[in-house]
Amino acid sequence: MESVVQPDPRRSSSEPVTEEYQAKPTASPAPLSAARWTWEWAKSILVAFSLFILIRTFLVEAFRIPTGSMENTLLVGDFLLVNKAVYGAEIPGTGVRLPAFEQPRRGDIVVFVPPHEPDKNYVKRLVGLPGDELEMRHKVLIRNGKPLFEPYVIFTDQNNDLYVPSMMCQVNYLASGVDRTSYKPSRDNWGPLVVPPGKYFFLGDNRDDSEDSRYWCMADRGAIRGEPLFIYYSFDPGTVQPVPWLLDVRWQRIGSTIH
Repeated sequence: MESVVQPDPRRSSSEPVTEEYQAKPTASPAPLSAARWTWEWAKSILVAFSLFILIRTFLVEAFRIPTGSMENTLLVGDFLLVNKAVYGAEIPGTGVRLPAFEQPRRGDIVVFVPPHEPDKNYVKRLVGLPGDELEMRHKVLIRNGKPLFEPYVIFTDQNNDLYVPSMMCQVNYLASGVDRTSYKPSRDNWGPLVVPPGKYFFLGDNRDDSEDSRYWCMADRGAIRGEPLFIYYSFDPGTVQPVPWLLDVRWQRIGSTIH
């Protein structure tokens, strides 16, 4: 049975009902001093900057494509996110590399530092591993005696088979039986070469307009920095628009993976 609370006959109906217990007022927090506010912001910025450096050094870094040497796989104005952990990121200033998740494979598109320009990053296709024998005959790449089918390759100059003096670095890697005294390589005809241990051979997909291992020869394993993940932004820098990065965005390329 529910109990019924009877009104107090001694209290007049006109008297206001008051609470027996008043809630204590809550003290408002003291405002932060200018020095403490500055310190809190400085800590946040320091943590964010440290995370950025760690991610950029060991995990992912952004790169921009400045030349057409990888067309049509990669275009001038493409911006890439590159996986630096996959081949083992280098600890800065030590020459020590972290363990790699994978080893470079034939056909990989790789970001690396070329031997003749150590302050730059190149993006090319890896075509030769240590021990491979490579040659080119009339623009056809031959690896270990077998001509390769390369559907990603384009040619823009069919007539001029150029010779560049720096190509004579190939003499150091010629296969046995090749006459070194009469060897004169050209852009479309060279080799056979043997890739030595610890070295890697790179070519651009735009074979007639690419400064690659034909001209400066091999790159070391330690020069390999990472593998592109995808294109996170792209625009056409050759347009006549005043702000191409805003008005000529290649929307269809954004988010596409690289093969």
